[in-house]
Amino acid sequence: MSMVNPKQTISNPVIPFSWTVLGGFQPGEMVLVQGSVPPSADRFQVDFLCGSSVKPRADVAFHFNPRFGWLSQCIVCNSLQGERWGHEEILHHMPFKPGGAFELAILVQKDTYKVAVNGTHLLEYRHRLGLERVDTLAISGKVNVDAIAVLPSLTGSEPPGPGSGPGSQPSNTLAPPCGDWKVPFRAELPDGLSAGRSITIRGRTTDGAQSVCVNLRVSGSSDIALHLNPRLDRRLFVRNSFLSECWGSEETQLDAFPFRAGHYFEMIVLCEQQRFRVAVNGSHQFCYKHRVQDLSRVTLLEITQDLTLEEVRLQ
Repeated sequence: MSMVNPKQTISNPVIPFSWTVLGGFQPGEMVLVQGSVPPSADRFQVDFLCGSSVKPRADVAFHFNPRFGWLSQCIVCNSLQGERWGHEEILHHMPFKPGGAFELAILVQKDTYKVAVNGTHLLEYRHRLGLERVDTLAISGKVNVDAIAVLPSLTGSEPPGPGSGPGSQPSNTLAPPCGDWKVPFRAELPDGLSAGRSITIRGRTTDGAQSVCVNLRVSGSSDIALHLNPRLDRRLFVRNSFLSECWGSEETQLDAFPFRAGHYFEMIVLCEQQRFRVAVNGSHQFCYKHRVQDLSRVTLLEITQDLTLEEVRLQ
């Protein structure tokens, strides 16, 4: 077991690897793991442990376990307490590729672990064991690790997103004049929309949430170029436009509904030449053909209903 000072980077550790972080993990700190998955890998795991005991086995506060089965690939998250596993949380979305490199970012917060892979938010796992007990990081399985680091508390609350590395262009945070994120939220879109621009909305649906509404409005009118309305009570994701004082035909087709009440989400709306593309939590959801052709007139973003906002960005 390595005993290392927090905030220090560990290079090329031998796997299996265990690292006790002096003082434990604090809210706002981020664990970064850079490495690659061997072509023959069947699984690997990253564990946040309460101590380093082997017999009896130390409690596992957060077990992050990508599995590369030939029939299905998934990521299993769980906790171990008193040498008994709890209920598995399974994500059937695999950002890791055997033979491919990755950067895994795990943001430790007061009540959750938030995970991003290669700059894209992946999942959120609520604490089942008190964070004050967690002081050890362990990595095992079939994985090659180039570097591990614990970064100090960062400004903001999310794992780094795409384009956050050195040399990237800063995005425009659309904070309202008062500087907070109160809902209903409204913000001007400088110069309107155009092909290649995107809007990223990060927040959390409220407990018992029934509906979230995002509107992209046309300047000088009541028109809405794009109306996004996840309806959590009915598990529908409605898309529409409001033009010439009339709603158009709704679009609702969706493979899987991505929102849950009381959970964090990241929604990205990408504007293309002929359509919008919408992704939630790193997964593409649908495309929506433009019903307003002059995108430069789409100058107002509106977010309302059952959510709290953490960040809104225009890129």
